[in-house]
Amino acid sequence: MAVQASSVNMPVVLLKDGATQTKGRDAQKNNISAAKIIAEIVRTSLGPRGMDKMLVDSLGDVTITNDGATILKEIDVQHPAAKMLVEIAKSTDNEVGDGTTSAVVLAGALLEQAESLLQQDVHPTVIVDGYRKAANKAKQYIKEIADPVTPDDKSSLLKIARTSMQTKLVRKNSNQLADMIVKSVLAVAEKNGDNYTVDIDDIKVEKKSGGSIEESSILQGIVLDKEIVHSGMPRKMADAKIALINTALEISKTETDAKINISNPQQMKSFLNEESRMLERMVDKVVGSGASVVFCQKGIDDTSQHYLSKAGILAVRRVKESDLTKLAKATGARIITNLDDLFEKDLGTAGLVEERKIEEDRWVFVEGCKHPKSVTLLLRAGSQRVVDEVERSVHDAIMVVKDVMELPSIIAGGGVPETYAATKIRSWAKSLEGRSQLAAEKFAEALESIPLSLSENAGMDPIDTLASLRSKQLSGGKWAGIDVMKGKVIDMKSSDIVEPLAVKNQIISAAAEAACMILRIDDVIATAKSAGPPPGAEGGMPPGMGGMGGMGGMGGMPPGMPDMGGMM
Repeated sequence: MAVQASSVNMPVVLLKDGATQTKGRDAQKNNISAAKIIAEIVRTSLGPRGMDKMLVDSLGDVTITNDGATILKEIDVQHPAAKMLVEIAKSTDNEVGDGTTSAVVLAGALLEQAESLLQQDVHPTVIVDGYRKAANKAKQYIKEIADPVTPDDKSSLLKIARTSMQTKLVRKNSNQLADMIVKSVLAVAEKNGDNYTVDIDDIKVEKKSGGSIEESSILQGIVLDKEIVHSGMPRKMADAKIALINTALEISKTETDAKINISNPQQMKSFLNEESRMLERMVDKVVGSGASVVFCQKGIDDTSQHYLSKAGILAVRRVKESDLTKLAKATGARIITNLDDLFEKDLGTAGLVEERKIEEDRWVFVEGCKHPKSVTLLLRAGSQRVVDEVERSVHDAIMVVKDVMELPSIIAGGGVPETYAATKIRSWAKSLEGRSQLAAEKFAEALESIPLSLSENAGMDPIDTLASLRSKQLSGGKWAGIDVMKGKVIDMKSSDIVEPLAVKNQIISAAAEAACMILRIDDVIATAKSAGPPPGAEGGMPPGMGGMGGMGGMGGMPPGMPDMGGMM
């Protein structure tokens, strides 16, 4: 790109050849259009009546889902502004687990509304200022109609989990799955005074295609997708004493190369016998601790397997480190790094350790743990595609239950908080001075894109539905919302459609931040990718080195090359 200097007629080269620059209105328009397209992709998947997307990756693998974060992750977006919306979907998913589609739809609506203001020559900074103030107000107004709950109140948590799954493929099985999810979260929750913390990594989710969703179950313990190492070992161990070892039960190779000179068969025999004795001593330490089950993170030698089998010990090898940590939390065992430190007090307990056949695989089940701080959800479904979607739905539901336990406030779903906040913001906007008032009003309009999309996806008339929703809320029904399954506006409390307040706060914050960031961009500079090594670098010929044939004529020598005569 070349820009003409004013004093002399010499071009000033700023960017390398092939770089592009989009400025001002064009840059803003381009960015907004890209964000609107992203929002449009996921908009039709919003709500219980939303549609699913079929995503096919470069390898031909198919994913069928209506989860906003999964859709945006799989479609591999290239546009830089659109990538920002993908980012907010990811951050929302990581932070609260649900509401990813709503966050993207709201961000797209905010940018669409801002576009009309930009056409009226309202400065982006003014719009950004108005949006930020309105976002803070929106969160305040939503908090007004939120209801506090008891963090460990099972009935409230069940409603939350069921609502989260109403929009998913697993809607028909939401009662059973919700019960499993609430039990698992309550099992791993840690209480600190009046507050709860939940580490969802303590909930192990295993999935297996084959069977039906109804066959899914919760286990007060851990499921390992491993099998018992030796055929001579017991397949079942009641009242198990469990040892967790992250060292190998085999002779490790020396770090440096070693050479052993063996001159006769007797030496060879002694060498092998000593190796066998070393392994036997390792196993004796395990047996001496009183362990009846061994989970090893590393390998177990064939000889060690033989000795363990003789001792009647059940053993599993190559257990993942994360699974070993979960086993420690579930059974109360201590993970041992040195066999010399293995004593009876380090062992964990479980009511039953058993190998079972799940479809064509053999898995080890560790059940009946007394006070497990880690549990397993075993998910089943008819096909791999369905079980993957079940897993995504369960993840979202676990997250929303966690959100309510950590911030015990709930709010109605079905477009209630968005419509309420929009009405309130319109009244509040009149108190603002200047053009910020226009931005706040546009923020209110953008909020209403959520109930509009919900009703549209349900096949209802969006304008009539929104008018009815506003009317009922103004006449005192603060929890009046859209029940898309019944196709009418009703009190959401009676339908038990509730969501965590934390999710709504995250949706508004994330959408407003993304919209403000995109609006503040007035210049997009894209540098061109290098086509190869720079001139003169290894593998690249300096300009002008053509004509190397026969070395006779060094035609096209670079300027300033010294006389070759003196270099011979």
